Amino acid sequence: MILDLTRLPILETERLRLEPLLASDADQLFPIMGDPEVMAYWDVAEIDDPDIVAEIVGSQVRGMQAGRSVYWAMRRLADDAFLGSCDLSDVDRWHRRAEVGFMLGREAWGQGYALEAMQTVVAFAGANGIRKLVARTHLGNRRSEALLTKLGFAEEGLLRGHVLRDGERRDCRLYGLLL
Repeated sequence: MILDLTRLPILETERLRLEPLLASDADQLFPIMGDPEVMAYWDVAEIDDPDIVAEIVGSQVRGMQAGRSVYWAMRRLADDAFLGSCDLSDVDRWHRRAEVGFMLGREAWGQGYALEAMQTVVAFAGANGIRKLVARTHLGNRRSEALLTKLGFAEEGLLRGHVLRDGERRDCRLYGLLL
């Protein structure tokens, strides 16, 4: 079976524990999603309403329950601090592919946490039958582009006007990794 999501995995790295996201994690995700710098390259602007973040997290939890995705809360092992989230979503079992994503609070930037977490997510996907991963960045998101390149992703194309944000169309880069 490809990626059995009936049992949601807890993954550990040298410094992190990735636990399946819970509805209660919305409280810890809210300040991250409310940070304009963190959200500068997301499909939506910063969010100033905790109920909207709760709704987003609730939708992610329902996606996990339906077996379409896994969203993980990223926690530092040393102190259990919530650092952000990462995911394996839009799982297509027929074509053995999925999308990956990550969001890290600004105070955790530049410490290698996103790379560490995503190396583990990529390894998990490959060990569970996924053979193609895709990721998407907004143009100008050099940090995410550099991280994807370090993970072995290659740029596969430009999605012109892919996102409508703040009344303007934004281009996105598409990255792919064959496992």
